Amino acid sequence: MKDTFTHKGMRNKLVETLHKKGITNKDVLRAINTIPRHLFMDSGFIDHAYVDKAFPIGADQTISQPYTVARQTELLNVKKGGKILEIGTGSGYQTAVLLEVGAVVYTIERQNELFKKTKLFLPKLGYRPKKVIFGDGYIGLETEAPFDGIIVTAGAPYVPKPLLAQLKIGGKLVIPVGDGVQVMNVFTRKSNTEFEKEEYGEFRFVPLLEDKN
Repeated sequence: MKDTFTHKGMRNKLVETLHKKGITNKDVLRAINTIPRHLFMDSGFIDHAYVDKAFPIGADQTISQPYTVARQTELLNVKKGGKILEIGTGSGYQTAVLLEVGAVVYTIERQNELFKKTKLFLPKLGYRPKKVIFGDGYIGLETEAPFDGIIVTAGAPYVPKPLLAQLKIGGKLVIPVGDGVQVMNVFTRKSNTEFEKEEYGEFRFVPLLEDKN
């Protein structure tokens, strides 16, 4: 697992691209500049690791486009030590970004193949989420709630109510909602019963899988 000067140079260019696209959070840009994204991808795609595109990672899933990862993290407005629930661990790249910006991360993966692979892989790079869980993201993680933020890294056909219920007051849920093309929604919990909703443009994600059992 090598991270060369060439890779670091490519990351610098990627950060410049993201900044031009409107990412301004310095902690997020620093995280993207630090994390060796090529190590999260199959070797056949390594030449594309620092292009601002999504790529397949197995189990019919993808590693999200760097802009999408950066934008979701920026919208989550993570504070150092903030307790964050990630729905959809995937390759672990978004998990690493959250950890790099100082979050305490609980992460849930629905695909067993990815869950087992990523749970072993992240610590090898020095990234240690609080918990990596094999389970149904639609129900969240009530045993560890409430959370300062919840981030959903797959397209949801609707907003799961348990995720809203597991937010602290002042907490944010960042979730792409829709079929085919999703609109990035941010819900901020204002009180026990009130939520403020904002929308931040269209994105494309793989579908959020629901436990049908």
